[in-house]
Amino acid sequence: MELKWQIKSFEDLTSHELYDILKLRSTIFVVEQNCVYLDPDGKDKLALHLFGTFAGKIVAYSRLFKAGISFDNSSIGRVVVDADYRDRKWGHDLMREAIAGIKNHFGESKITIGAQLYLQKFYESHGFVQTSEMYLEDDIPHIEMKKV
Repeated sequence: MELKWQIKSFEDLTSHELYDILKLRSTIFVVEQNCVYLDPDGKDKLALHLFGTFAGKIVAYSRLFKAGISFDNSSIGRVVVDADYRDRKWGHDLMREAIAGIKNHFGESKITIGAQLYLQKFYESHGFVQTSEMYLEDDIPHIEMKKV
């Protein structure tokens, strides 16, 4: 069974969708990665929200930004797949959908991301290249990557 993909503005998210998205992000980025930080960073209202549902549950998610919000280029952030579904390789589907979403909604092909270092090969498989030295963000090693 495939994921059902949707892209919505902040205003178009239902309260249940927003709750499920924030729960998924907190489960992975705060609890699983043992990283204390404020996930709702004020940018959610500026993002398009891409999410994939399976059997009625949001299991894959990312934020899409037009140029000038997070980076000079358009960007993808908060890329996450529910731990119970990672064996299905839906992260690759998520990135393909995110890249297409940037192109379809913003007319952009240049994309910049702040990637966790351990996911470098994953992002390289989607055409991203490293463009910075390693830096710490919330005590997690990151690199900047770009797709042109």
